[in-house]
Amino acid sequence: MDSTRADLDRIRAVVATVERTQRAELVDEFVDLFTADAIWTTATGVRLIGRDAIAEFTGRVLPGAMTDLQGTTYEVTHVSFLRPDVAAVQVRQTYADADGEPVADAVGAPLYVMVKDDERWLLAACQNTPVVEP
Repeated sequence: MDSTRADLDRIRAVVATVERTQRAELVDEFVDLFTADAIWTTATGVRLIGRDAIAEFTGRVLPGAMTDLQGTTYEVTHVSFLRPDVAAVQVRQTYADADGEPVADAVGAPLYVMVKDDERWLLAACQNTPVVEP
């Protein structure tokens, strides 16, 4: 497997871990996906700088947040390698209940800038934007 294919697989695995940890409300595992100096802007516009701020915010809001959204999915829709160790990753986030029924008007389009640290890809800058259909 060439390095680009392996990197794509690792990036998809990070996004799958974001999905899994969000659904299961696993704060520590979610926060572990970020670089120490990561930047994250939530879908509601909260700006967080650094893993400590992300951990504090996530620890406060995640427990209980996914109770009715257990069917939510995260799908990698596009990856651009800006450099061999930096990737811009477009994700489609579809909110759904435990039965997989979509939540009306609840689709997100996160953009993750990820950096490669040895063979591990980490979230460095993330912007989660709700999708508004024209």
